[in-house]
Amino acid sequence: MFFEANKSTLYSDTLVPDIFVSEYMPSMDGDCVKLYLYCLFLSKYNKQISTKDLAKKLGIDMDKTKDLLIYLESMGIISRKENSNGILLNDLKEKEINKMYRPKLTSSPEEAIQSSERNKRRNEIVASINNAFFQGLMPPSWYTDIDDWFDRYKFEEDVMYALFKYCYDNNGLHKNYIMAVASSWHKKNIVNSFDLDNYSIEYQKFKDVRGKIVKKLKLSRNLTEYEEEYVEKWFMEYRYDFDIIEIALKKTTAKTNPSLRYIDAILADWYKNGLKTKEEIIVFESAKKQQSIDKNKGKPKDAVTHIPQKGNFDQREYDDEYYDNLYDNVRNR
Repeated sequence: MFFEANKSTLYSDTLVPDIFVSEYMPSMDGDCVKLYLYCLFLSKYNKQISTKDLAKKLGIDMDKTKDLLIYLESMGIISRKENSNGILLNDLKEKEINKMYRPKLTSSPEEAIQSSERNKRRNEIVASINNAFFQGLMPPSWYTDIDDWFDRYKFEEDVMYALFKYCYDNNGLHKNYIMAVASSWHKKNIVNSFDLDNYSIEYQKFKDVRGKIVKKLKLSRNLTEYEEEYVEKWFMEYRYDFDIIEIALKKTTAKTNPSLRYIDAILADWYKNGLKTKEEIIVFESAKKQQSIDKNKGKPKDAVTHIPQKGNFDQREYDDEYYDNLYDNVRNR
């Protein structure tokens, strides 16, 4: 026997997985969401439709419709069937379960206890992150990602929480931004809260130096990302405070449009020569200036003798007869 429900579209429903709403939808534009929902509706009835008709039905440009289908495929939401024009809507729940699955490996009792305690602490901090920044509705894939970030960046639990708070406060609570900040902290050897506190103090000093540089150069804008890298190098790597950086800034007075690259060349030269204090730099620059003066003094003079413009010809001599004739000529005119 076959049981078949006789229900029109007036009474039917199209189920949308919550995982789509929480995980994928926030990063999509409206047309992409509209396209997915309509594809979900069509798949329920096994309907066929061409890309052209799909674009017309949804009121979306044909080229954009194609681009959106490619985007949905790249996100793993849909798949194209081989040797056909068919499109398969993937089971997003199963997809997330497969991502979260981890094969269980054998371990010693001591390792198992240590892993259990570590996982307990991690679970507590992940729960805090979920409640504080996702209102208790954190998408399932984030659990896997956070677990991966713990292993990749070696952060302790309080640093992971601080990472999310920092990104949340800067309106950057999305994975790419979080990973960028996490990578930056990892490069600065931040592992525990002590490391993070020291970095925070240093970063505040860096911001003060950056502000003074912008003010001294009278820039009516913020520094670009690449310009900030220069300043970070001077302060964090070279360990130069503003008093030293200001000496380099003063060297730009003869420049019409001084760039940070020019200033960087000056500071890099000081750092290469092992100069660490303001006094050492002043002595170094004075010696450099004197060396330039001495070098110019030692240059040979030009071989060409310059002829003075005044008195550089023989004067003609005139007798009394010449002046008498000149006077008579003038009088007879």
